[in-house]
Amino acid sequence: MTKKIFISRPLPKAVLSAAALLGDITVREDTSAMTEDEMVDSLVNYDVVLPTLGDIYSERIFKSCKKINAKLLANFGVGFNHIDVKAANEHGITVSNTPGAVTDATADIAIALMLMCCRRTSEGERIVRSNKWEGWHPTQMLGFHISNKKVGIVGMGNIGQAIARRCHFGFGMQVGYFSRSPKNLDYPVDRYGSLTELASNSDILVISVPGGSATHHLINKDIFSAMQPHSYFVNIARGDVVKEIDLIEALQLNQIAGAGLDVYEHEPTVPKDLISMENVVLLPHLGTASLEVRTGMGLMAVENIKYFLEGNEPPNLV
Repeated sequence: MTKKIFISRPLPKAVLSAAALLGDITVREDTSAMTEDEMVDSLVNYDVVLPTLGDIYSERIFKSCKKINAKLLANFGVGFNHIDVKAANEHGITVSNTPGAVTDATADIAIALMLMCCRRTSEGERIVRSNKWEGWHPTQMLGFHISNKKVGIVGMGNIGQAIARRCHFGFGMQVGYFSRSPKNLDYPVDRYGSLTELASNSDILVISVPGGSATHHLINKDIFSAMQPHSYFVNIARGDVVKEIDLIEALQLNQIAGAGLDVYEHEPTVPKDLISMENVVLLPHLGTASLEVRTGMGLMAVENIKYFLEGNEPPNLV
């Protein structure tokens, strides 16, 4: 019997073509997160669901289904904190994700944010576009030079290591990190025993940890208070890793010099206080936003589906 595959958002054509070879696909054309009713319907009426960020498959969603027919949630994305994996497994549903494909693209955005906030590039572009630029002079828009500075990376998984390599080899930065386990790397790094110690010894603090209950509000007032007044904060992880009101307060009190953000605590809502600050760079969750990467992510999700439908364990089981 042909399997029914539900895809929660529009994806690159190459991904949809590959998915269509595995069964009858239904693509939800809405680009926003699924509603609870839509999620229940996907579990009841399809064999496989390919969800993504914002599709909150909580325990309540699973319990709301009279009969679940879906056997696989092939998540599009490396992060899967929007899926209650334990509850899914208890209802006979396997969950997979797409690690690896996102590493370099996300690390690139971290570097972009570091440069943008430290060298004031967004602020400078706004001045030019508003026709307020009065010409070059020696003290025009002086920023913070990142070469040979200290970068602190919170979370030293694949993405954290990719950021660290770019910082060390590209900018000669001294790399410090905080993570649950030590890493054996082929360039010098310093592992710190506490997050506050890393924060106090970093010129730029970059967050690269998974989302979920274990890291919810990991970055809060204590961490911002430990940072130096000239230091910058960058987040390319998940928005709720940071207690946003504490970040706003730290910026308002000049406890830190600025911030570069690609994610937010209550996406897509961005606090007006952050929008109004010239020393904050705000991106619309661009971490993996390149055609090559999004296609690679989608094809990895399709591969997980293919393995599963053939009776094998998905390569990227979570």
